[in-house]
Amino acid sequence: MSTAWHPYPRRFEILLVPEHTDGGDGPPDAATALRSAVVETTGETGESGYPRYEGGGMVADIDPETRTVEGLLIDGYEVDYGLTARVVDTPDGPGASGATEPRTS
Repeated sequence: MSTAWHPYPRRFEILLVPEHTDGGDGPPDAATALRSAVVETTGETGESGYPRYEGGGMVADIDPETRTVEGLLIDGYEVDYGLTARVVDTPDGPGASGATEPRTS
């Protein structure tokens, strides 16, 4: 596992929503998501080549620049068709919106 400092956010929230959900009045939030989890960087790179994040039963490779989920497992399973994952910045907590050193354990 890499312990090098990286210039990407330490934490994101992943929202699992129905694919057909329209934009409405802004991005989806945890209250309207089918499932959500706050994930933190592991300091590793996933198979997709992007940083790996995990927490709350989710393991995701996330492109931190575009906030795109490049790979996602929920409780060890792939996401069903018709569902989509959205990435939002966490509203609070250390490292929520800035670059910090990744978790080392």
